[in-house]
Amino acid sequence: MIEESFVDGDGIRFAVFVQGCPHRCKGCHNPTTHDFNGGKIMDTENIIKKFSNSPLINGITLTGGEPLSQIEAVTELAKAAQNHSLSVWCYTGYTYEDLLNNDKINKFLDYVDILVDGPYIENQRDLTMQFCGSKNQRIINIPESRTQKKVIIWSNI
Repeated sequence: MIEESFVDGDGIRFAVFVQGCPHRCKGCHNPTTHDFNGGKIMDTENIIKKFSNSPLINGITLTGGEPLSQIEAVTELAKAAQNHSLSVWCYTGYTYEDLLNNDKINKFLDYVDILVDGPYIENQRDLTMQFCGSKNQRIINIPESRTQKKVIIWSNI
């Protein structure tokens, strides 16, 4: 957990790193989160209390590991963040299109503002990109994408 991050999405963010990742991307910047048996167990209510009492943050970012591997917990966090008028960003190694046929993930997406999708691909690394690491990754505006029924790329301009 990073309580005030400037690199995990737009604005000042409360970043929650989940443990466990099935993708195990070569060159991942956070390989210590790959092991599903690593990390430490944290109560979602304690995490919610921390971010809901922070006057400086604009939102939360769910990252990892793979947040969607802990779908119940991240849904609870995202819903609580939205209830506190905080934006929700989520990083996933899956593509948006891969997620559309899963009911639990679709429910989670109801509470997500921005989805950074796609695995990190080391030979597509691009340090000039804002908020992603490789050229295949997209920063998707989820509410607009769901409304328009097509992928809408986020722009902070």
